[in-house]
Amino acid sequence: MSSIDETKQFVPLNIAVLTISDTRSLADDKSGATLADRLTAAGHHLAAREIIVDDVDAIRIIIKRWIADPDVDAIITTGGTGFTGRDVTPEAIEPLFEKRMDGFSIAFHMLSHAKIGTSTVQSRATAGVAGATFIFCLPGSPGACRDAWDGILAAQLDYRTRPCNFVEIMPRLDEHLRRPKAKGASA
Repeated sequence: MSSIDETKQFVPLNIAVLTISDTRSLADDKSGATLADRLTAAGHHLAAREIIVDDVDAIRIIIKRWIADPDVDAIITTGGTGFTGRDVTPEAIEPLFEKRMDGFSIAFHMLSHAKIGTSTVQSRATAGVAGATFIFCLPGSPGACRDAWDGILAAQLDYRTRPCNFVEIMPRLDEHLRRPKAKGASA
């Protein structure tokens, strides 16, 4: 079980929140508000918050911009992870992943199953890393956002969490881009 190492200082991250929906606005975006409220209450900074329609190209434009932004450490999306014709979040974002985080989906579904039973199979929650930025794609319900934040992300985005957390590996996420070529290696 994880625990908090009180001898370490909390390290605030810059986290962007993207709501993917054809019907929401900032005024009625409960899921985005849930994430923004929880991450700021934990001590992190809300780097950006936007809403975009369920469109692969539109989603990718924002995600790519945030991946390229050195002031964004993590991205959390909400919405578009179901099976309807308009649900395209995984299709938009997974091709951008350099590394997929299969354990996130498993952990999310375990938490979700305890709350909503077999209905959890209707979510395609996913996560990965791109450009040294963590990306988490959550369902569009406030309950799913609460479960993911409270049950997974709050601990993993806290440098003090033991035995390990995402924050401590952040400086090494892009080392494949900085690694010098071995002698004799061709271009």
